[in-house]
Amino acid sequence: MWQPHRDDLTAVPQAPEEPQLRPLLNRAERLRQRGYAVPPNWMRPRRRWTGCGCVAGASILVILLSAAYFLMPGRSNLLVLGIDYTPPWHAIGRSDTIILTTFVPSRSYIGMLSIPRDLWVAIPGVGENRINTAHFFAESQQPGSGPYAAMQTIETNFGVAVDYYIRIRFEGFKEMVNTLGGLVIELPEPMAGYPAGRHHLTGNKALAFVRDRSNSDDFFRMAHGQFLVKALMRQLLNPNSWPRLPGVAIALSHSIDTNVPAFLWPRLAFTALRLGPDGIDSRIIARDMVTPYTTDQGASVLLPDWSAITPILLEMFGQ
Repeated sequence: MWQPHRDDLTAVPQAPEEPQLRPLLNRAERLRQRGYAVPPNWMRPRRRWTGCGCVAGASILVILLSAAYFLMPGRSNLLVLGIDYTPPWHAIGRSDTIILTTFVPSRSYIGMLSIPRDLWVAIPGVGENRINTAHFFAESQQPGSGPYAAMQTIETNFGVAVDYYIRIRFEGFKEMVNTLGGLVIELPEPMAGYPAGRHHLTGNKALAFVRDRSNSDDFFRMAHGQFLVKALMRQLLNPNSWPRLPGVAIALSHSIDTNVPAFLWPRLAFTALRLGPDGIDSRIIARDMVTPYTTDQGASVLLPDWSAITPILLEMFGQ
């Protein structure tokens, strides 16, 4: 009759080794038998490097996505409209300042083209009239439609597709400048009644500066507007002004409305930061690109010379 061996009765069962670690442990034992010093935790570095690899991979992915967002090819055209004084914000007003702007982040390019408000153009649904009346006529029919009518007028006459607008109320502009603590400008030559040199403008003075027509025509006024935009940008980038930025943002919310989506603002701001105020390509439709004309109703207007204007549009907007 078979009987269990006494060694079988006294043997202590051993816990089986984990299958996935067994080959590695056997290898470690063989190395120790050959006289190599193998630490007990010799497997841990592999786990640690795996974690670092995941972090590095995620970081690279974030960098690539950020670069694609900020630098991917693509042009954003927007129309900046400065509206003359209207008692309630929703009331009818003419767009006395018209700046067609383009952003191309991949090329680090920002272009601003100021358009004379008296330019005689075809307004869709209205007929020929001053370009600044496109906003006026649309607002008189349907409040809030003025910017879109102005955008459509630009596309019809200039051939530039415009998707976004920024509409600025002149009276609110004063509040923004005052919140910023005033605006410092450096004039290379006499301008708008100021001598050459450094000047500090309050909100009222800044508005008077941008609306000045003391030189008898609108071309100086457009140059003043672009000069002031660059001065404002320069001051906003000054670290001394940063504590005032929350108040400026609140003032802006009272002064402007726009259809620029929130996701696009960082891309536009990044392009502006890379260039700085002096890197902006700022131009105007100059007096040698138009012809003064008096309509049958006696209105003094400007007829566009498209043979002179079109090359600028091709250069700035790629149309």
